[in-house]
Amino acid sequence: MKINGLTDVFFDLDHTLWDFDKNSALTFEKIFKMNSLNIHLESFLQYYEPINLKYWKLFREEQIDKASLRYRRLADTFDKLGISVNDNIIDKLSEDYIDHLSSFNHLFDDTIHILDYLKPKYKLHIITNGFKEVQEGKLQNSKISHYFNTVTNSEIVGVKKPNPKVFNFALNLAQADVETSIMIGDNYEADILGALNVGFDVIHFNYHDEEVDKNIKQITNLLDLKTYL
Repeated sequence: MKINGLTDVFFDLDHTLWDFDKNSALTFEKIFKMNSLNIHLESFLQYYEPINLKYWKLFREEQIDKASLRYRRLADTFDKLGISVNDNIIDKLSEDYIDHLSSFNHLFDDTIHILDYLKPKYKLHIITNGFKEVQEGKLQNSKISHYFNTVTNSEIVGVKKPNPKVFNFALNLAQADVETSIMIGDNYEADILGALNVGFDVIHFNYHDEEVDKNIKQITNLLDLKTYL
């Protein structure tokens, strides 16, 4: 069922438009080779991905800072693998990861198609918790920056989604009204509950098919947005 009266569509970036898992895996493959580390990529990612999500949650909740996130997600993964890696190497990998992450720019299937479909109908925006310098590179290098009127990064605001300040900042920057805006994202806590708390309509990009409130609009493929928009 189409949603009437909308003027502004806000997207999350990572795991919603930009295929973070695929690009991250390719980045690790690249930087391991650069640093002459013989590490089995699939085994590394099996531990790294849940550890990274855990530390991002702590980061969103202001329990750790950016430096701790970048260091501890790698250190914990190597510990789980039983691989001894000194702090200098971990720091180097952390820097290399940030430097090279936006050199890979796989988007989710049909991202360009849906942005082309939406752009003539709505003003489009990004709200992201990612690091400012990295997110700007992702948007530019994946050639989707021109679709968006505004980009709100949590580092600019000083707090992270789901904090209401991020969503209110984004609305002010976009000169949009919450009553005519909708938020689309993959993270149920940060994107969906955070936006609902401010008064947004929402669509959950639930590509992992998580068990969530059935009353919330959900899609598993970006093309499904045509059902609502």
